This record gives sequence, structure tokens and C-alpha cells, in this order.
Amino acid sequence: MIGPPADAQHVLAALSEIAAALNSVREPAAVLDVVLDAALDALGAERGFVLLETEEGGGAAPFEVRAQRNFSGEELDGVRPLSTSVVQEVLRTGEPVLVFEAGADERYGGIESVVLQHIQSIACVPLRLRGKQIGAVYLDAVKTRGRFTRDHLPFLRAVADQAAIALDSARREAALREENRRLLAEARNRHGFSEIVGTSPAMEALFETMQRVLDTDATVLIEGETGTGKELVARALHYEGPRADGPFVALFCGSLPDELLESELFGHRKGAFTGAVADKRGLFEAADGGTVFLDEVGDLSPKLQTALLRVLQTGEVRRVGDTSGRRVDVRVVSATNRPLSDLVEDGTFREDLLYRLNTIQVELPPLRQRGDDIVLLATHFLDRFATGPRAHVNTFTPEALSALRRHRWPGNVRELEGAIERAVVLARGARVEAADLRLPEPAADDALQIAPGMTMKEVERLAVEQTLEACEGNVSATARTLGVSRRWVQYRLKEWAEA
Repeated sequence: MIGPPADAQHVLAALSEIAAALNSVREPAAVLDVVLDAALDALGAERGFVLLETEEGGGAAPFEVRAQRNFSGEELDGVRPLSTSVVQEVLRTGEPVLVFEAGADERYGGIESVVLQHIQSIACVPLRLRGKQIGAVYLDAVKTRGRFTRDHLPFLRAVADQAAIALDSARREAALREENRRLLAEARNRHGFSEIVGTSPAMEALFETMQRVLDTDATVLIEGETGTGKELVARALHYEGPRADGPFVALFCGSLPDELLESELFGHRKGAFTGAVADKRGLFEAADGGTVFLDEVGDLSPKLQTALLRVLQTGEVRRVGDTSGRRVDVRVVSATNRPLSDLVEDGTFREDLLYRLNTIQVELPPLRQRGDDIVLLATHFLDRFATGPRAHVNTFTPEALSALRRHRWPGNVRELEGAIERAVVLARGARVEAADLRLPEPAADDALQIAPGMTMKEVERLAVEQTLEACEGNVSATARTLGVSRRWVQYRLKEWAEA
């Protein structure tokens, strides 16, 4: 218990202990517990509670008890009329209330709880944050008269100010943690497996490989044409795996000059080169505990290939201009649109780095080899873009679907996404027409577009649809061209329409 102001050393020691205790807690409820325990101990009070304003504010109960000590349920209910009167006075004036002899006090002596609970002394101090009253700390004594004096006011004010600041900080941190959890859940939904659409055999094989490597830290090399969704796969490996709580950092390796790329990857020391005005950590350090995604890793220069190999071998990065390394815990996922084995043969890529990068190799098939995944993806993008004033657009005409299947998609999924977004904007009715897609017409001498990886059913459907279009929708002519019966063509068309 602290004494009068003359004992300044004890007051400072008590405030220091409270500050240290508040600095060690992160939850708002824990802040209130620390403040209440410290105030009770320092002033020798016997009971107490902390009240905070409710979200509704000036209703029938503008404040509520958030922490309490040494009150039974009945006692707390019984003292509520008294605390209401005291706290209302504190909140109205912004000044503490001290009652030396509660029974003799003209303001509160007649309140039933003072008599029934034998309350002798009362102290109540406001919690104030940036000029606004947010609550109060209530203390009382039931055994000793005159427990609290005016000499305690500076200490109580200081404790209340510390409490208000600590409470505000804890609330903000709790809100940030909740926002972080929300964003992480949103990232998992947006970048998880559900965003990778496809049921073709090639995609099923991809999903199986991804599932098997999720819980490892093995490096993954994703090979595939531009626009196939390599970064989407990298993000799914991160957000569906055990490193999801860590950062995901992506870098396109062909976008910067060598010097800047080295600084971006590994960081630099102040003064390492012109313009290095301060120490800077690189992307590997920023991704500590998470994943680094290196897109178009085949574009790295021989110098940076050597530096990257050193990171993979040692688990350390060395900033430009630094003499010592820094440990990092990252998973490396890389991607390339040119097979790295070809670059090794050309002498432009280190063979030992290739072996480090492709512990697990994943191949993303081009869209033209994915059969009916084209329609699945088109529908997926239609749902994404047909919102707001374009929400009435909800399907494709048969001609539009046929055009989607015929197109070669040199830009792969990225091109398809852009085509569907454009079509949704241009569509005049509820259905996307073939003309809305604005796809180039196939050359007159184009052969049937059979690609590796297509199933026989997909080849069969492609042959029928292309022949039917060439015959301007004439089923009999289509059957004669294909050498099958008219009934067979009608059966297939009905089967596909109902699928």
C-alpha cells in the first residue's frame, strides 16, 4: 500500500510496476485485470471493479462491469445503485470522487447498499482517452473508515491514464489480429485450390501432386506456358500449407536490372552503392517463415544464379555490401515458361541450381490441352464478372461455347479470363454471344484441333461440334461427313446439352 506524496519513491515504484505489468499484456480483459489488481494493492482497497461504456452509450445502462474483485454476485447487484450514482458523477464532471465516511456523506449515505454492505470509504476515478470519458475504476473499503485520502488522487489519476492508453492499445492490437485472421481466411479462399478450376486428367494429376507436397518444405518448380496460372498454383501451395500464416512474396525475375534485382532479393547495407541511403532487407528476409515465389527464374543472370544457389544450400542470405549472412526460413517455389533443362543444354542456366529448384516438378498444361476445362473456366469467370449492372448475364449461347472450344488460346487462362470479362461488358442480353467474345476467326485450313492430353470423348465432341458448325447446323450433313447415323449425332448433342 502506498503512502502520502512524501513517499514519492514508493509511488514511482508502484507506477513503474503497473506500467511493466500493462506492457506485458495484449488482451483488453487482461489490461483491466492488471489495473484493478494494482489499484487494490497500492491503495489497500478491499473491493473494486472497472466499468466501461457500452457500445450503445447513453441508454438505460451506459456502462457495464468488465472486471471485478472480491464481490459476490449479490453484493455486486446490491452496490449497483451506489456505483451508478458515483460513476455518473465522475463521468459528468470528469473528476474523481472520494468518500471518506460513506455513511455520513450527504450524497451517498442514504443509499441502501452503503448501509447493508457496511461501505466505509469509496474512490472512483474516470478512465479518459483523448478527452473522452470511456469508463471508470471503482474501489471501496468495508472495514476501514477513511481508507482513501486526497493524497491518493495523483496516483489514481496516473493509474487511470496508464490504463486508458493500455486499453486502447490492446483493443487496437486485438482488432488488428482479428483483421489479420479475416484477411488470411480471405486469402486462403481466394488463393486456395478452389480457385484452380479443372477436371481434365492433366489437372487431376496436378492436384494430386500438389496435395502430396503441401506439408513439405521441398522446393517446387512449376513449368508451363505464359498465362497458365503458375502463380495461382504457387499461392495455393502456400495458403493451403503449414506456412499459410507466414508471408507470400513474389518476384518477377525478368523485370529489373541485375543490380536492382540483387538488392530486391537479398537486401543491401547502407552505402553499398549509390542511392543506398539506408539498410534494406530483401525479399528473402521479408518472407521469413513463409514462401518466396520466383517467377521466370530462368531469366536470372549467372551472377544471381550463383547467389540463389548459395541461399538454397546454406539457408542464409547476404545483403549487398554486407560481410556476414542472415538465416532465413523460407520455402522456394519457382516458375518458368521455358524448360530449365533446355536452358541448361544451352549453357545459360546452372545445372546444379536446376537440381536444387526442381525437387518437385509440376507441369501446367496449356489450355488447348485441357478439353472441357475451357467451359468450366469460362463459367467460373462469368460468375466473377457478371455482377452489379451486368448481373443479368448468366450463360453462353451454344455458338459461343463452340467458339471457346475452337480457339487455340495462345495466352491460355489469362487470355480466356480477359475474353470473358470483355464478353460480359459487350453482351446485350442474358447470354454471351459468340460475337461478344471477339475471338479471331480460325484459318480456313485449320485442322481439327486435337491436342495431347485430350480424352477420346473430348476429341469426339470436338469433331462433332466443328463439323456441325462447318455444315451450318445441318445434322444430316454432319452425320454424312462423319460417317455416322443421324440418330447418333442427335443422341450425342442431346447428351452434351444435358451434361
